[in-house]
Amino acid sequence: MNKKLISLAVAAALVAPAAAMAEATLYGKLNVALDYVQVDNVILPTYNVTNLPEVWGFVRNPVNDTLVLTRNPGRGAVGTFIVPPGGQITQGTDYDGWGMSAGGGNNYIPVNAPTTGAGGGQSSRLGVKGSEDLGGGLKAVYQIEFGINLDTNNNVASNSDTISMRNTFVGLAGGWGTFLMGRHDTPLKISTAKLDLFADTLADYNTTIGFNDIRADAAVAYISPSFAGFTFAGALVPTGGSNALGSLNTESNNISEGWSLAGIYSNGPFYASVAYESLGYNLFNSNSNNTECGLAATNCTNSTHDWNKWRVGLGLLDWNGFSLTAIYENEDGIAGSDPFRQGTVLVGGAIPVNWVLPGNPNKADLWQLQAAYAFGNNTIKAMYGQVGFNSDSYAPNPTSNATVLRQLDDFYNGNRSAWAVGYDYNFSKRTKVYALYTAVSDDRKETVAGSQWDGFSLGMSHSF
Repeated sequence: MNKKLISLAVAAALVAPAAAMAEATLYGKLNVALDYVQVDNVILPTYNVTNLPEVWGFVRNPVNDTLVLTRNPGRGAVGTFIVPPGGQITQGTDYDGWGMSAGGGNNYIPVNAPTTGAGGGQSSRLGVKGSEDLGGGLKAVYQIEFGINLDTNNNVASNSDTISMRNTFVGLAGGWGTFLMGRHDTPLKISTAKLDLFADTLADYNTTIGFNDIRADAAVAYISPSFAGFTFAGALVPTGGSNALGSLNTESNNISEGWSLAGIYSNGPFYASVAYESLGYNLFNSNSNNTECGLAATNCTNSTHDWNKWRVGLGLLDWNGFSLTAIYENEDGIAGSDPFRQGTVLVGGAIPVNWVLPGNPNKADLWQLQAAYAFGNNTIKAMYGQVGFNSDSYAPNPTSNATVLRQLDDFYNGNRSAWAVGYDYNFSKRTKVYALYTAVSDDRKETVAGSQWDGFSLGMSHSF
């Protein structure tokens, strides 16, 4: 082979990889906001007691006589603090001040209440996606996406929270739809994503109202093509296969421990969806707490009920500049509600009465309305929503004082409401600045640190 042919062969070899990557697209979004927030009871109160028979989820520190949160299987720290009979409580410390969120939420609001977190929502990301034509109308598709947190105040020393994994998968696509495997939003999450007009802001509907969305690891999913505007999606989640659900459980091997289904209609300005999701209880158990608790147990850390959710969404999107959305969600068997603390007391010195304190409320009804009007480069918008909690297994200690009984009822059967107003200015389809104010009012403000808060946000986002 002469030198000219060799040169042509080398050039072809160098060009071939580039041609193979022609379908790859680098994309991302930077969303940075300067927030001013006010948070009630952001630091847990201090107790001056020596015996805590009614407290579940806390360990007493005998050095300074304070209560330290323990880990609740599947949901992180339990957000309750309860005054025992005879206990003396001092108020927690409120917080107000400025902070910057750039992809990881407002980490200066330390709260982990059932089905919600306060603040947050701002999301920055970087990813690459693409496809390869396999012939016959079949394509291989892939995506790798990282969450980018420019605000690393969770761990300033190590910056360990700077990068996180978002939707990352490989699959096949054709006229029959898309089949994929990997880390991906569940169909229930997808079903109403377009209806949150405050998405990726301080007023995101997950962190104000508390709609529960899952991005599942090891998901196996199918998304149908559109049939006159109708789309169907389904996904299976193997045991231990979701970052939001808890530790690895090697004692369970169910391929469909969690599953999610959604039907979506999207045609012009009209949008409607219905979704159902069931997260099996083994997703919340690890090997260390996998033993079922007997009736005689006084302290149980095992989950025994599936977390079932169904959601309905309706929307009129960008109809002559107007948008109106409505979402309803019902939850039963909320993660962390099965573990319990229980005991027996003598009322009147003679009558035995049982008391039970579940880990969390086990039921919730959530709804939200949002509206927006766009004119020129401007958009004004507003939202309001509520969630009501309920626990049918909760039975208080009748010897508790009135303050204890009220706080317990607020935690297990209380309500939360949230509202927000906002303004967006769009320089282009990819760049905008925004301002908003949101406020969250919660009956559990005395029992869940940081559950009641409000904040003002100034932000800018750019997509590429």
